[in-house]
Amino acid sequence: MEETITKPEIGLDPENWNDIKTLGYQMIDDMVDYLKNIGEKKPWTPISQTVKDEFKKPIPHKPSDIFEIYDEFKQNILPYPAGNIHPKYFSWVQGTGTPMGALADLLAGVMNNNATIGDQSALYVDKQVVNWCKEMMNYPAEGSGILVSGGSIANITGLIVARNTIIANAKNAGVYTAAGKLTAYCSVETHNCVGKAAEVIGIGNEQLRKIPVNGHYQIDIEALKNKIAEDKAAGYIPFCIIGNAGTVNTGAIDPLDELVKIAKSEKIWFHIDGAFGALAKLVPAYQDRLKAIEEADSIAFDLHKWMYMPYEVGCVLFKNAAAHRAAFATAVNYLTAHERGLAAGPETISNYGMELSRGFKALKVWMSLKEHGLDKYAAMIAQNIDQSSYLGEQIQLAPALELLAPVTMNIVCYRYNPGGLDDDQLNALNKELLMRMHELGVALPSSTLLNGKYAIRVANTNHRTRKVHLDEMIAGAIKIGDTLMKEYEAKLFKFDFLTAANAKIT
Repeated sequence: MEETITKPEIGLDPENWNDIKTLGYQMIDDMVDYLKNIGEKKPWTPISQTVKDEFKKPIPHKPSDIFEIYDEFKQNILPYPAGNIHPKYFSWVQGTGTPMGALADLLAGVMNNNATIGDQSALYVDKQVVNWCKEMMNYPAEGSGILVSGGSIANITGLIVARNTIIANAKNAGVYTAAGKLTAYCSVETHNCVGKAAEVIGIGNEQLRKIPVNGHYQIDIEALKNKIAEDKAAGYIPFCIIGNAGTVNTGAIDPLDELVKIAKSEKIWFHIDGAFGALAKLVPAYQDRLKAIEEADSIAFDLHKWMYMPYEVGCVLFKNAAAHRAAFATAVNYLTAHERGLAAGPETISNYGMELSRGFKALKVWMSLKEHGLDKYAAMIAQNIDQSSYLGEQIQLAPALELLAPVTMNIVCYRYNPGGLDDDQLNALNKELLMRMHELGVALPSSTLLNGKYAIRVANTNHRTRKVHLDEMIAGAIKIGDTLMKEYEAKLFKFDFLTAANAKIT
């Protein structure tokens, strides 16, 4: 017992606060220089096997010098990012972040708030940011919302509220309380996270009806109406329609006005997946096309995409605050609010979502919007749309390139097509072209399949992109494509992509 009492107590703060201050200053200097000169670096660098092996080492049991740890970061981690902060990054749909947003995350990390409960500043900032999000979408002030990690959780949250609102007692009895199997409806172009949401909420992916699209990759309204009628006749219970404000493949916007009418007529929930495209509502040219967002029961969108916030922060909004709260609120003794003290203050955010523990993600949004103002963000989004229109035009002017889908917003899908090749051959050719484009540092678009055709897919949610970067990407794609054709003709290209008639993209 005596030994236990006299044993020195330990902690995790630095023994020398000046060392951590010196290291912090060095980190800030290095990161500012890194961001300032990011366009001069290659967009992406493959990770060597030597570096990969460093991450197979066992857990350390003894302390390391903090300056040596930082040196290891600079050697083995910093040189190998995904590249989404680079001006030539166009893969998937990922934002670029900002210096102020990064500093906000540093501040949030130092405060280390569990930003869901307690009479603390983080909850008031969170509430203000959600209110700002409602203003962006022109949602009623009496509506509600919650910040989440991203579009996947935002869509799951939306569908949970939809299920619990349309089906009485679903929160307690689950989907079994319904008089038949629940069905939801979206287009075949809808993001796969909606399928995961169907699995999570218990209806199963089979009951998520994926409706065909038209030539513009928008949901086929007549096919939707027919499927709802067919399901009702078969004893199913339609409870939700999911519309797209910008599909992930092509950026297509579903006819949201028509979907609103159908949802109201059928008395079912209307949810919009607006992961990136909903924020185009800030641009005057898109306000009419996205006006129906204001009529939706719920809307999901990401602030780390087209609001350029550092990862991670998304949002889901609800017209009916009571329905939102009812889906998640549970009375437990250890969360009881008090009149004064730390347990006073705003209602716990866990009454509006799944998480009781989460970081202070609202701070970077709050600081960034104060730094730039909403008008500048609207102008940035408009600039990305204009750049994408320009890219589409340049592709159509290039004889060796083919535009594969209409450019409706900020996504451009194209392929290298020198002529004389079938789709299987072009698929293999363009897959190799894309990989070489990445390896050579030309640019970082991603890919998709459109009607069986392999497309090089450019998603522009990048505040650092300029038209010159798009010009360089086009020139690079043509150069690599021409090189591949010459390699084939000279029998230097080992993978015989032009004669592999059954070559499939995996």
